[in-house]
Amino acid sequence: MNLSTTGLHLAADAAIDLHLHTVYSDGRWTPEALLDHLRQEHFALAAITDHDRVDTAAATQRLAREKGLPVIVGAELSSAWKGELVDLLCFGFDPDQNALSDLAQDLLRRQQEITRRAYEYVQQQGLALPPDDLPPLLDKPSAEQLHALIACVEAQGHDLGDPAVLKILRDSGITFATNEPAAIVAAAHQSGAVCLLAHPGHKDGFVTYDEPLLDEFRQIAPIDGLEVYHPRHSPDQTELYREYARRHHLLVSAGSDSHKPEKPPIPYPADLCRDLLERLGIQVA
Repeated sequence: MNLSTTGLHLAADAAIDLHLHTVYSDGRWTPEALLDHLRQEHFALAAITDHDRVDTAAATQRLAREKGLPVIVGAELSSAWKGELVDLLCFGFDPDQNALSDLAQDLLRRQQEITRRAYEYVQQQGLALPPDDLPPLLDKPSAEQLHALIACVEAQGHDLGDPAVLKILRDSGITFATNEPAAIVAAAHQSGAVCLLAHPGHKDGFVTYDEPLLDEFRQIAPIDGLEVYHPRHSPDQTELYREYARRHHLLVSAGSDSHKPEKPPIPYPADLCRDLLERLGIQVA
């Protein structure tokens, strides 16, 4: 496939954002609207990294060429470690032939089973839900199904602040399906891609990394780099991850994690991610 980034040269201060989401996973941007916004705001490069949507990479490349905005082939793969979520950004795989597709398809199958069982449990516990609502839930992207089920419960008039309702939801087993970190890294490398740890300073259900945890994680999943620059990172965290990446010769990424227009993409300078971009065949002046 002719990629939108082939032969790309960027100025050091060119605006880039390497972590964006659309309606293909749990975002509110359509791909068309997102690329139109990026062009309007004079971004030179982006990466759409929808959760576990390796299958949409080819369509995204076609759209990027039509819109005249280079987009890196990417996806954010869902994992877990120490009982909490871990997201891994994979960049540079072949949209048509890659080892990540099987992982993503198996995750979707498992998420559908989790969602189906949770839906049936909620029904059995007396929270009436229309049976016609289940097929549309299962058709949603894996990252959206948990949120959609909760919204379905609320739409039927069940109070999410009611402890009894919350207990039923917790006991239903609804959760995010994940893959093992090592399996994702191995599949990325087999696909000729690089794999970076997304938002290592994230909290709220995610592993929040300090230096010892980064060392430990890299022993079980040999990642290529870190998303050092992210809006959820404090200045101290950003400096910690920047210095850790420098010391261990890891690639550095920068992304807004934008899911919707209300929290738009952030124009990071390309020079922050020079090594990563050049690994992907993009030259930075």
